[in-house]
Amino acid sequence: MGNSKYLDFLSKFGIGGAHPGGIHLTKEIFMLEDLNNTSQLLDVGCGTGQTAAYLASKYGANVTGMDINPIMVRKAKKRMKKHELPVEIIQGSIEKCPLESHQFDFIISESVLAFVNKPRALKEIFRLLKNDGRFIANELTINHPLEKDEIEEIKQFYGLDHVLTEKDWIAFMKYTGFKNIKIINNKYSIPQDNPAVEFQYSNYIEPELYSVLLQHFNILTKYHGTLDYRIITCTK
Repeated sequence: MGNSKYLDFLSKFGIGGAHPGGIHLTKEIFMLEDLNNTSQLLDVGCGTGQTAAYLASKYGANVTGMDINPIMVRKAKKRMKKHELPVEIIQGSIEKCPLESHQFDFIISESVLAFVNKPRALKEIFRLLKNDGRFIANELTINHPLEKDEIEEIKQFYGLDHVLTEKDWIAFMKYTGFKNIKIINNKYSIPQDNPAVEFQYSNYIEPELYSVLLQHFNILTKYHGTLDYRIITCTK
């Protein structure tokens, strides 16, 4: 995973629901899934644990949250303690996951795969899922190819290795072995002002991180209509 001021910003500001559509979209996606109190679910790149907490409290599912960032892990653990939720939060990378194979009915990633090595991460997700397990991804996508310098600008700011089209994402899923791959139509735009976004501020925030939010909005404005996201659901 590349160094990214954007990811530093997310962790220090403790942003929950920063992914497109926020927690509202997460709720809508799971209304279409057969999640219940016997389900084992892994939230990859769980951040401050907003989605993991919701799924545990709403469905009584057995939820594990995993994030590589120690600040996010601390904030997620604090959330679960505060709300007395039996959600296990672990620090780890989805590129080389410490968990055992075939143990999850559902795995969700919300704006995570864009930041990691995709073939490695998807291979691990496939390994962790039970047979017929479901993978749900909400990931950054470009609607059409861009010029090389435009791609570089987006990659540099967010710390990405690639910027993918919908076709690219589907190809990665197929290559990994997933079937029943579906794209759910976007109802929400990438939020420039998402009222559902929440903050858990760190005690100390580096001054330069305050400018990151402005840069983020500038990039979203510049690439409006191009920089987008897709909800991809598939089955092992």
